[in-house]
Parts: sequence; C-alpha cells; structure tokens
Amino acid sequence: MISKIFTPITAVAAAGTSTGAASNVGRSRYVLVQNTAAAGTDYLVTLEESGGTDIGTFRINGNSSMIIKKGTSNKIFAEHAAVFLTGVTVTTI
Repeated sequence: MISKIFTPITAVAAAGTSTGAASNVGRSRYVLVQNTAAAGTDYLVTLEESGGTDIGTFRINGNSSMIIKKGTSNKIFAEHAAVFLTGVTVTTI
C-alpha cells in the first residue's frame, strides 16, 4: 500500500476570493486545500497562471481536504474564504 504524508511549509491562510487576491502560496509546488464549511457546501477553486489566465477549476466539498500540484508561479483563489490553503511538501511511503 502506498501512503502519502505531507509537511507544512507555509502558514495556513484563507484563500483569496478573486483573481486579484489569488496567492502562489509561498511559491509551493503542492498545496493542501481545506474547505472548512459544513459537509455538502461545495466551493469552486481556481488555479491560474501568474498573469491571471485560468488553468483549471475544481469544486471541493465542505469538511474535506485535498492536495493539489501546481507550478511555483501559479496562483490559487476560491469562491469563499472558508477555503484555506497551506503550502506542503509531499512524501510517498
């Protein structure tokens, strides 16, 4: 069985809620995305290039988390500030 563990490398912060408030999360390659809203409350998360062009979007369910991979200059913002971002390193064991 392969398991992944992570180490936080930035402070946790609420996601910005617009392209102008998007963050590169300390230039992290991996980002822990956590939706602290109640289960069933989905929020849209957008990954974009440093200039603001969207790369892609996804929805994260309330009371859940995931780790995404991004380029160091790519930025992230979310539909709601209940989404929190932490830069992490990932290890597979």
